[in-house]
Amino acid sequence: MREFGYQRAIDVSSAVALLDADPDARFLGGGTNLVDLMKTGVERPARLIDIRELPLDRIESTADGGLRIGATVTNSDLAAHPEVRRRYPALTQAVLAGASGQLRNMATVGGNLLQRTRCGYFADVTKPCNKRVPGSGCAAIEGEHRNHAILGASTHCVATHPSDLAVALTAFDAVVRYETADGPGELPLAEFHLPVGDTPHIETALPPGALITGVTLPPAPVAAHSRYRKVRERASYAFAIGSLAAALDVRDGVVREVRLAFGAVASRPWRARTAERMLTGAPADAEAFAAAADAELAAAEPLRDNGYKVTLMRNLVVAVLTELTEEATR
Repeated sequence: MREFGYQRAIDVSSAVALLDADPDARFLGGGTNLVDLMKTGVERPARLIDIRELPLDRIESTADGGLRIGATVTNSDLAAHPEVRRRYPALTQAVLAGASGQLRNMATVGGNLLQRTRCGYFADVTKPCNKRVPGSGCAAIEGEHRNHAILGASTHCVATHPSDLAVALTAFDAVVRYETADGPGELPLAEFHLPVGDTPHIETALPPGALITGVTLPPAPVAAHSRYRKVRERASYAFAIGSLAAALDVRDGVVREVRLAFGAVASRPWRARTAERMLTGAPADAEAFAAAADAELAAAEPLRDNGYKVTLMRNLVVAVLTELTEEATR
């Protein structure tokens, strides 16, 4: 591992100033992704700026009925919070589906959004990877890509975003709050992770030098009737091969409101807006659910070995929405 400096920030403004003074520095939260990448040589920061003791570790209700989640709230604390469990159960389920208890105790909300792909070629500095070294190529396209993207990829990168938490937050229209040397700002999470295009190394729309300070969830009554379902190759401690955050409001057999976000199928959490539009006002039945999933997945461009994800996601949409419909009519 390359030698690096370490400094603990005392407040948000000083943290931002430290990074502004040293562009090769990186913010350190739980370190559950960054430190691993430093060990393999993928990340080589000159300095780590520890932000764990900043006053960003609270979860609070907003005046309009939403939630404000600080950037250094741990995944474990987020999953256990009673208001999260009551108002956004899919969020709790998504967090608990990720990593292990020990990692969730360390990992932070802000860091989770910024975690990088688990593509094996990205993690191996001996292999070409446009995300790691722009212009070097994408070895996954002709190589091992069984768990890679089927939506929104490009000839420059077919990696997927690994976060479970970000998928659920995307379904509920979360907004990311940040601080820069020029002051505070906000980004809808749907715009936070950038399309891969021909610049896969530019992963987010955060301004240079920005520190994530929190995430705001707007009020969403439909979120109280939500579920996160993760499909993976073993029962625990594995990244998704496909996942779904879904919320559904059904009255008199008709879909009044629906939220859908896919995970592990694109370089960013994939909000299934085509499917949502088709389902709103439609019968709440398996036929309508399947048709909406098919419409969303019509844009899929699977590679040689990952076409199974199209069927997987279709079945996941039908299964989870059927379960939520049955619960609503009990």
